[in-house]
Amino acid sequence: MPLYKFISILHFQLKKCYLCKKVNTMTCLTDYDVKLLVAFDESLKGKRVFTDFFMNNGFPELAALSAAIHSDTDALQWLLDNGYPEFAVLSNAIDGEEHAIKWLIDNRLDFLSVFAAACRQDDEAIKWFAEHNLLAFISIIRTIHDILRFQSWDSSDIHKRRRS
Repeated sequence: MPLYKFISILHFQLKKCYLCKKVNTMTCLTDYDVKLLVAFDESLKGKRVFTDFFMNNGFPELAALSAAIHSDTDALQWLLDNGYPEFAVLSNAIDGEEHAIKWLIDNRLDFLSVFAAACRQDDEAIKWFAEHNLLAFISIIRTIHDILRFQSWDSSDIHKRRRS
């Protein structure tokens, strides 16, 4: 399904997600208070105090997701082993892995699917977040754009390439 059609039906589905939180049994970023989302954004920026806060206050999945987005394979495995496969797949979908994108759609994790698209700089997805004034998510998306850009630079820097 083209993303523009997908986003047009998402608004109705999100109302269900926000109102009853029972549409899907998996965890969604919309399940978290905005203060936790701001702290997640700071954790993504590398501020360890926020990662420690998550670990010590019952939100290790957010610490692991932050690390997984930074390409930490141990964190990705922790998410899979501890009941957060949706966040592990989200990390891979943000990286543009087709099977992960399909998995999010097939499992009706619509918000996470559009979030991953926005993180990959899909204009329609970014516009959707802006139109709905989801400022905390827009800030997280911008931070993830920066992370992906730095990862891309690192992978193309011949001084940082591993020798076989």
